[in-house]
Amino acid sequence: MTYDNLLVDYSPGLAIVTINRPKALNALNQQTLIELESAFCSLAEAPDVQVVIITGSGEKAFVAGADIAAMQPLNALEARQFAKLGHQVMHKIEGCPKPVIAAVNGFALGGGCELALGCDIRIASENARFGQPEVNLGVIPGFGGTQRLARLVGKGRAMELIMTGTMIDADEAYRIGLANRVVAAEQLLETAKKLAETIISKGPYAVKLAKQAVHNGLELDLDRANQYEAELFGLCFATKDQKEGMQAFLDKRPAQFEGE
Repeated sequence: MTYDNLLVDYSPGLAIVTINRPKALNALNQQTLIELESAFCSLAEAPDVQVVIITGSGEKAFVAGADIAAMQPLNALEARQFAKLGHQVMHKIEGCPKPVIAAVNGFALGGGCELALGCDIRIASENARFGQPEVNLGVIPGFGGTQRLARLVGKGRAMELIMTGTMIDADEAYRIGLANRVVAAEQLLETAKKLAETIISKGPYAVKLAKQAVHNGLELDLDRANQYEAELFGLCFATKDQKEGMQAFLDKRPAQFEGE
């Protein structure tokens, strides 16, 4: 499938989704959100895709935010519908059964920060800048920023970032746990690809269940979350991959996983 505002490239086990609106610093308008949702519906079901990387075109921005020119004339009802669309997209990305890595080049502000928050892992280039500056525009984050940011970096840090609209650099994002690692700009995509290759080499079904366990378990109390983990752990033992993985370990050879 082809898109107007996205590029989707494939290599063995990997799909790279590039938001391609460089003149608008890859800002998220309605069409781009709809295309992202469509792309992730397809990628979630694609049997030859095990990991997805999201990045932005150009060197200036991952995603500079939601498209302010498109939002400015909205009334309250239209704005709520736009926010709901953004939530649908972030939920689709977060709920994708394959790991999703954000390769953050340049600005990840507002909706761009929220897009990164919807991903499982965030690799930042040295020139990356993160923030939720919506209060500077008289609004609040509308694509999940008030919720996912607090869950990731803690309530106090999230409150400060959201209520001041402060933009932070990549090193500060790493310090507070918003970025998993920081690399030189020219190494960003290659680093994300190497991480993806590491994940692809593991048992696909186990990776899927691990993601499910972490995301869903966070919404439960510890006792129920541990019970949930035990259930998923048991499911692994009904797979060929578990038999292969453990036998390969005993045989001192690389495992040949089939995702079954």
